[in-house]
Amino acid sequence: MLLPFLNLLLWLPAALAAFGVTTSGSNMLVDSGAGLVTTIHTTNGDITSIRFNGKELQDQSKFTHLSSGLGKISKISSVTSSVANNIAVVTIRTNTITHYVITRSGINTIYLGTFASQEPSVGELRFIARLSKSALPRGIAEAEIEGGSAIEGSDVFRVNGQTRSKFYSSVRFIEDQVHGVTGSGVGAFMIIPGVGYETSSGGPFFRDINNQGGAQQELYFYMNSGHEQTESYRTGFFGPYALAITSGSAPSGNLDTSFMDNLNLQGYVPASGRGTVSGSYSGTLSGPPVTIGFKNSNAQYWISGSGGGFTRNMMKPGTYTVTLYQGEVAAGTGSVSVSAGRTSSVNLSSNLSRPNTIWSIGTVDGTPAGFLNADKIEHMHPSDSRMGNWGPTTFTIGSSSTSSFPMAQFKAVNNPTTIRWTASSSQTGARTLRIRTTESFAGGRPQVTVNSFTSSAPPAPTKIDSRGVTRGTWRGLNEVYDFSIPSGVLVQGSNTIQINVISGSSGDSFLSPNFVFDSVELF
Repeated sequence: MLLPFLNLLLWLPAALAAFGVTTSGSNMLVDSGAGLVTTIHTTNGDITSIRFNGKELQDQSKFTHLSSGLGKISKISSVTSSVANNIAVVTIRTNTITHYVITRSGINTIYLGTFASQEPSVGELRFIARLSKSALPRGIAEAEIEGGSAIEGSDVFRVNGQTRSKFYSSVRFIEDQVHGVTGSGVGAFMIIPGVGYETSSGGPFFRDINNQGGAQQELYFYMNSGHEQTESYRTGFFGPYALAITSGSAPSGNLDTSFMDNLNLQGYVPASGRGTVSGSYSGTLSGPPVTIGFKNSNAQYWISGSGGGFTRNMMKPGTYTVTLYQGEVAAGTGSVSVSAGRTSSVNLSSNLSRPNTIWSIGTVDGTPAGFLNADKIEHMHPSDSRMGNWGPTTFTIGSSSTSSFPMAQFKAVNNPTTIRWTASSSQTGARTLRIRTTESFAGGRPQVTVNSFTSSAPPAPTKIDSRGVTRGTWRGLNEVYDFSIPSGVLVQGSNTIQINVISGSSGDSFLSPNFVFDSVELF
């Protein structure tokens, strides 16, 4: 009977401790009063301990912090605390960043907010919780790299015959409100609620690292990175976001952060200083989901459309470019000005070209959905044995299934892609072959040969300094390539079209110049 009694004694101090902040030497301890005790080092701002009901969740060789540690990327000017109205605020300041670690009495959640007046010198703004692998062994399977061998760079690995990477833990921002890791009777979850992404960059379909399981269990919120970045970084207040500690179950993404309105956080805009946009849209295809995106140099927002209407609230004042997305492709644009406490309106319509096609492969939605390996590419490397054979592929109009058409074409792997088509007399003459792509790497873009005719080479697409598709994303910059086929090239009967990857660059295997298909249309 002695052992259970001793265990009870170990549990009681954590469970019954009083809410508040105490400082001992270089350690600032923040107690939720409900079982969570967070220790912050006052010299560098690192979180060095996260104890939940007496169980240590923090790895003790690497700690939890912003970027690679604020104390490493800049000089810490101060680490201070204040307690009022059952809210404890720890403020960590450098000359360019003010980071807030906030605890509410009786709630086992670490609320976070970050103000940055410029991007850190390391080029990434991220919150990384480096947690104990033994306490929280279960992360996202595709990001478990322990025991693996590197096959690309220092971030893609092969583990027991399967490819793994921290990049394969990513989820599109529009869907990513909660992600986490768990152990026996405990879970740690990042929550990005409400306006948490407003100062990040990339839009609703951008995705970034959420987890990596190695010697530590790493849990991330990436605010800015160079991982297939398609627009400039923003500065200002990032968040609110939170690290919630639970008994193992995932928390709701609808985290109440309204109490932060009264904390006077640098750069934070309360609900009373925000406005709403309501509007309508028309002209999109009935199949792909509709999203309305808003952006300017200070903020970004999005909302899903339904039944031709939408309402987006909690927007900072300013004038925004509004984009109507059909799937992930921009179908129409507009502009709207937002004022605090008011509702503005905007009406959008699709102006996406919708020709009367002779045939088409895929859906014009800004994604390779339905194509070969599109259902796998977000969570594994193209070389993974679970992938379907990349080809080269010959696709026959009228008999081949869409799922046999490759979602990506690599110069050194599956070049060319061949399309065979039997034309009637009314389908010949001057025509246009349109190829839509969603991203490219190393200048890869299509050039076509139709029977004996070879098109001119299109100019290189805008360069994005990232590996893209081997890192589990197809989201880059949408491009449209129209190839004019002169009269007399197409013939009644059998026709052959070859799509080739061209580029002035080279590379091996899946790091050779490449692009991702959205759709192919002949009209």
